[in-house]
Amino acid sequence: MKTLVPPHLAFALLAALCASSWFATPACAQDASSWQQDSHSQLRLLAGSRSGTVLLGGIVLQLQPGWHTYWRNPGDSGVPPRFDFSKSDNIEAVTVLWPAPTKFDDGAGGHSLGYHDQIVLPLRIVTKNADKPVILRADISYAVCEKICIPVDAKAELPFTSVASTEDQTLFAALDTVPKPANIGDPNPLTIRDVKRDGQSVVVDVATPDARDVNLFVEGPTPDWALPIPMPDAHSPPGVKRFSFALDGLPPGAKPDGAALKFTLVGTDKAYEFNVNLQ
Repeated sequence: MKTLVPPHLAFALLAALCASSWFATPACAQDASSWQQDSHSQLRLLAGSRSGTVLLGGIVLQLQPGWHTYWRNPGDSGVPPRFDFSKSDNIEAVTVLWPAPTKFDDGAGGHSLGYHDQIVLPLRIVTKNADKPVILRADISYAVCEKICIPVDAKAELPFTSVASTEDQTLFAALDTVPKPANIGDPNPLTIRDVKRDGQSVVVDVATPDARDVNLFVEGPTPDWALPIPMPDAHSPPGVKRFSFALDGLPPGAKPDGAALKFTLVGTDKAYEFNVNLQ
């Protein structure tokens, strides 16, 4: 006697199988490109559901144990990934959305910011015409590092064809790891309470219910600003984790007055992004 699986359970089962790192079937292939492999990592594209002019996609990057790659700001050392989507069909713009990074020793006395194991970078894709075929083509350059760094160049392409993609669950989960926009003093348990300039240093007070696993990162107005990673103060006031950093690494001729800084505050299970004009 045959057992019939209800359609909604069959779809859920297929989605779970397709989310598996090494599973591949023709049904999965329509929503995920083939893996592009090198010696220490592999990469592929994901396509979300096809609906409207703004689509959700993703880049999956898997790394061998002990290897890492970098965030958009690599920290004290490293190379950020670079993306070129210009060869895509019927795509106006692609925005890479960055999950909160991890801080780790760079092996040279400093710290790098990036990812281990597997990371899914969500993509916000604006199409030119919602009624025409969409093909995402990506040229991606990144570094994979253990004790040494190895540059990787990968190419991948994927059409967006599914009204209900099997990768939607994976993509929505990745979106949850992207820091949420916030403002100074927001009534969240984890927030930036104050940002002050003290001569050639900046002091940032963070309100947090648990100061043990909180990190703060800062970026300047343009990628050529190389501001140091804010370091915690061992003598922070009660209920506050205080960070500070020197105004070093500015490009020639740049002034800190009024500079638009971006702070990324990362806690155990929440992360927020703050845009602040330095006074």
